[in-house]
Amino acid sequence: MNSMDPDPDKTPDLEPGGGVAPGSTPPESAQTSGLSAPEPRTSRHFPPTGVAAIVVAVLFVALFLAVAVGLVLAM
Repeated sequence: MNSMDPDPDKTPDLEPGGGVAPGSTPPESAQTSGLSAPEPRTSRHFPPTGVAAIVVAVLFVALFLAVAVGLVLAM
């Protein structure tokens, strides 16, 4: 097993229980650079599902207003 973390038995200045002596700094664990593959470009067009959702919302509001106006005129 090849661990990137330092071996506690071989780490200087560690006290029993894993604490660190005052003024001492333990070694850091290995880290990744944070670099990864480039992100793909986002598209600039609106997705078809978004267009469909807006159309459905507009139809719903139009139906709601038509029913509301119909109820007001019926009074």
